[in-house]
Amino acid sequence: MKFIIKTKNITKKYGNFTAVDNVNIQIPKESIYAILGPNGAGKTTLISMLCTILRPTSGTAKVNGYDIINEAAKVRSSIGIVFQSRSLDDMLTGREHLEMHAALYGVPKNIREKRINEILELIDLEERADDYVKTYSEGMKRRLEIGRGLVHHPKVLFLDEPTLGLDPQTRESIWEYIKYLNKEEKVTILLTTHYMEEVDKLCDKVAIMNKGKIIKVGTPESLKNELKSDTITAKVERPKEFVKIVQDIEGVKEAFLNEKIIKIIVERGENLIPKIVNFANMNNFEIKSIKIERPTLDEVFKKYISEG
Repeated sequence: MKFIIKTKNITKKYGNFTAVDNVNIQIPKESIYAILGPNGAGKTTLISMLCTILRPTSGTAKVNGYDIINEAAKVRSSIGIVFQSRSLDDMLTGREHLEMHAALYGVPKNIREKRINEILELIDLEERADDYVKTYSEGMKRRLEIGRGLVHHPKVLFLDEPTLGLDPQTRESIWEYIKYLNKEEKVTILLTTHYMEEVDKLCDKVAIMNKGKIIKVGTPESLKNELKSDTITAKVERPKEFVKIVQDIEGVKEAFLNEKIIKIIVERGENLIPKIVNFANMNNFEIKSIKIERPTLDEVFKKYISEG
């Protein structure tokens, strides 16, 4: 099976409002795939249909080879879900949460304890397994929720805004767990997020969603390359003079001065830097420093959302 998730014109309407509009995506097996979009784009609604929580108005999808409408029970047994909103009981221990989830998903008793111990090791909660969840940090709670979604060996793990509200250090820790799960547990991960850095660091592929539609799909790198706009940042003596003449170099789209630092917009920065250095030398300008800044996913996101 090449694609573990495939949608076919999947649509969800609420009266006259279309939350998800004829979406078609294909998600490769054992990949990390992100759906990126602003609030109200339809991300959570799409995830909810793929998880069989919501029924499509029209269209359908297959998850792990099972149709989300006609084989909903088989879909549910194939997936794990970590919702955006927290769903832990503070008066249960971490182990009790995993035991309850294993029982609900029919994990056989003879392997249940072994699997729970594996998960506790995986999420680094072995030493705190029998403590009440109310004593856990936010990062520990999030790891427990992810572990709970894995206890029945799902083929696909859905993560809806997995690091929302976490501090930067805890967020990076969760990223490492997600990468480890994907690589070592061979779990396909579909996540929704607002964080561009999260997509850049984690994802093999990203779909940008807006107003219920998928408007762009690609790898993070290919999407950034499509902007065809590197920025060369340089510190040069007599910057006001230099910025006026550097625009004469073929391949320079724009040049401007920003607090004594020259910003030069070009298509391929690695090709233009030697030309700019030679140009400066020929015209008796000393370059004190020069570097390339690549486009960011944030710039890509803003471009496509504004066009959509």
